[in-house]
Amino acid sequence: YEKLQTIFNENSGYCTKSYKLNLKQAKRKNISVRLSRDKINVQYPNELNYDSSEVQTAIRKGIERALKIEAQMFIPDRVKMLANKFSFRYNKLSLKNIKSRWGSCSRKNNINLSIHLMRIPEHLIDYVILHELTHTIHHNHGSRFWKLLNDITGNAKVLDKELRKFRISIY
Repeated sequence: YEKLQTIFNENSGYCTKSYKLNLKQAKRKNISVRLSRDKINVQYPNELNYDSSEVQTAIRKGIERALKIEAQMFIPDRVKMLANKFSFRYNKLSLKNIKSRWGSCSRKNNINLSIHLMRIPEHLIDYVILHELTHTIHHNHGSRFWKLLNDITGNAKVLDKELRKFRISIY
């Protein structure tokens, strides 16, 4: 079965938290993806259509580059703040273009978070961060894990259900 995929075009109006997609056909030989202060500028040759796989792939790469910049500016400070506030200790934080899950925590308390968190509401970003920080104490999803996470968030299962409404990768 074929996945329905978003086809970005010049009128998509797609935005990340601080960048807007700016797609233009131009007299040029190759596809160009450049980030400016607040735009993801994608230019493509007149011979190509916006819906070609090359143009769509370039757009996704530009969006992911913007998400990575946004994640680097926001998430590390947020993780530190929440860890301090709730007395969690973690080893290392990595921000990655993970498309299969929002985050993970290793046995060594290394936390990996997806740059795609930048596409969801802030209260859910905090929930994912707190979820992974809770794994630094309980390395499973047992009852003690959920009790601690619920004590911190006040409504862990509700937040978890809300988070499931979002897709990790850009379709």
